[in-house]
Amino acid sequence: MPVVLRNPPFLDDGEPMPTRYWLVGRREVLTVSQLESRGGVRRAEAEIDPLLVADAHRRYAIERDAQIPPDHDGPRPHGGVGGTRTGVKCLHAHYAWHLAGGDDPVGAWVARQLVLALEVDEVGAKEVEEQA
Repeated sequence: MPVVLRNPPFLDDGEPMPTRYWLVGRREVLTVSQLESRGGVRRAEAEIDPLLVADAHRRYAIERDAQIPPDHDGPRPHGGVGGTRTGVKCLHAHYAWHLAGGDDPVGAWVARQLVLALEVDEVGAKEVEEQA
């Protein structure tokens, strides 16, 4: 069972999909939701250098946009992790990219918090399923 889905930059109907990595593992979604409900987004923004977060958004967008055909003429996905351009919007999206091998300081922070506060192990087998 995959833990993360890797989405194409567009949905089947052509609508832009800014979220490249989607956390789908039941246990992972639940534990990250618990972290968010305990103020995790605010804590992450307070503890992680905003320049590192901004750089992660930039790299995420570059990776996603590299999958868009050069002759694409319609609307394009926007933003970085979770579709935002600044700060932390969704710990689930950051953690998904981290599990898929992305260099995401927020995703790494989430992994540490889950181990420390919620006493879970980080998923070792970074199972990512491609979405068509």
